[in-house]
Amino acid sequence: MKTIVVVGGGITGLCTMHYVKRQMKEKNIEAKLVLIERNEYLGGKIHSTHEDGFIMETGADSIVARHPGVLELVRELGFESELVYNETGISYIHTNNELHAIPAGSTFGIPMSIESLQASTLISDEAKQRVLQDATMPNTTFTKESSIGAFLEHFLGEEIVRKQIAPVLAGVYSGDLYQLSLASTLPYLVDYKNEYGSIMKGFEANREQFEKAANKKFISFRNGLSAIIDRLEESLPDVTFMKKAEVHSVTKMGDQYEMVVGDETIVADIVVLAVPNETVREVLKDEGLQVSLNKFTTASAITLYVGFDVPDSVLPADGTGFIVSHNSDLVCDASTWTSRKWKHTSADGNLLVRLFYKNVNPRYAELAAMTDEELVAVARKDIALSLGIQDEPTVVKVTKWIDQMPRYDLAHHDALSVVVSDLAQRYPNVLLAGCSYFGVGIGACIQNGKHTAEQIVAIL
Repeated sequence: MKTIVVVGGGITGLCTMHYVKRQMKEKNIEAKLVLIERNEYLGGKIHSTHEDGFIMETGADSIVARHPGVLELVRELGFESELVYNETGISYIHTNNELHAIPAGSTFGIPMSIESLQASTLISDEAKQRVLQDATMPNTTFTKESSIGAFLEHFLGEEIVRKQIAPVLAGVYSGDLYQLSLASTLPYLVDYKNEYGSIMKGFEANREQFEKAANKKFISFRNGLSAIIDRLEESLPDVTFMKKAEVHSVTKMGDQYEMVVGDETIVADIVVLAVPNETVREVLKDEGLQVSLNKFTTASAITLYVGFDVPDSVLPADGTGFIVSHNSDLVCDASTWTSRKWKHTSADGNLLVRLFYKNVNPRYAELAAMTDEELVAVARKDIALSLGIQDEPTVVKVTKWIDQMPRYDLAHHDALSVVVSDLAQRYPNVLLAGCSYFGVGIGACIQNGKHTAEQIVAIL
């Protein structure tokens, strides 16, 4: 009987096991399944904590509902009754120490209609006229491998990119827009430009799909995102889970692989490395792969939850949070008003705020060196300035993701092609998976797990 070992118990590794198990049953295939996770809990960057009536997520706080495979997985697990959807409302940009609404009818700050463009209070009339020039400018040079920052600035102008689009996109993709490709962010923008002559006309032609996705587009679960991790584990009784177990090396031995895990050795026929790129480098210890593996880059972030014995109703009406522009006295890069956006996170209806401090922040080096107490002091000042709340918090939660957030820069696509090809030649039946390589959102990880399972079954 073949042995399949998945290294990494995040959502990708668990979904790989879920879909492998399902396909093995359908095809009447038998194999021994082992999942190894170095933490004492599964989930990776998905981890919910409960304290003082609040639910706080140390990593991702939601899943994009429309992503292929997301709701399908929820249904397969019989988990529909636990679903919760986000509350809809106004997202803001904090600039000049004021909150300005991101215009309705925009996607990532990009106006999808003239009405949305004209409604913006973030840019000048001259900048609005510059956006309209896009309709007269043909695309002769930009492809999906081009920088999204350069593309948007060329066609829409510098001011709207700097003041309205960049704060939103940088908040989502954790990087410099001029180092991120269209392919790894919003590839359809090139198609819109080429097919319809302007980005805005492309959005208008596809308005229906964006309107459908505009409301209730994110999901979580009544007891937090960790609930689906627990459900996946419960659904896999035939899988051997090894927690608090670290893989030190993976060595090719004929047609199999010898894996040193703690003090023991496991022999595997198929190995899935659903772990960060840094861990792949460490366990393979192959100089021939290092050049390509070193091309993948990461970002960092510090997040803080701050909860108060103050009613959520003190927030601006219908608001769900804000992103910070460059001309603001706030230190944070963004804030989600969690108790407003996710009602289930506050049992008593009290205020829960989450703040984000990313490595693109000009004060990031200073922030990264701070103690948790010093970071909380910074966060409280940001809350006081943005919301006028100076009450003593009842709960705080600090999480540091240092060099652990994949960043898809312009070199990512080519580096991935080379690594996948080299790995297939040097380590047949060792498969890469996970957000370091195949998409950062939870939906992308679910789909990657499903695709990885198909690869495994094809090998079997």
